[in-house]
Amino acid sequence: MRKILIVVDMQKDFVDGALGSKEAEAIVPAVIEKIKNYDIKNIFVTRDTHQPNYMETQEGHNLPVVHCIEGTAGWEIDAEIAKYLDGATYFNKPTFGSTALVDTIKAIADKEEIEIELIGVCTDICVVSNALLLKAFMPEVKISVDSACCAGVTPEKHDAALETMRSCQIYVK
Repeated sequence: MRKILIVVDMQKDFVDGALGSKEAEAIVPAVIEKIKNYDIKNIFVTRDTHQPNYMETQEGHNLPVVHCIEGTAGWEIDAEIAKYLDGATYFNKPTFGSTALVDTIKAIADKEEIEIELIGVCTDICVVSNALLLKAFMPEVKISVDSACCAGVTPEKHDAALETMRSCQIYVK
């Protein structure tokens, strides 16, 4: 059984930058420990990736905080975490969920038995979006989320997203 870890958007802007939070900062040590338990070839990392025209996009109109502009310091994976991700596979995603990530993981699942675990931020936006996309395309694959390695926009939204994932048969640790 191949065990796959998906590290969602652990970028500077979400940890201690433009949209950072004390909850996101608090999970960094747990995220590092989780990464250490996986073979690097089984780690897939997403990066929220926006362009300089972010404020002109639908997301920019709904969330008017410039963040994760490709090539900026805020777009980079948190420096403490990045040290442990050399050799991981990266996906830059312009929106909440990554169809390229799903396609890649599904191709693996078509050839061998896998389990998927997701960690990262924000639980209630990008983590839940990717978890539900993966579940929709691979309903028989065991998908889990480690709640101790996730942080939401608020603790309440974190809890609500975890409950949504439980309802959709995603195992919450």
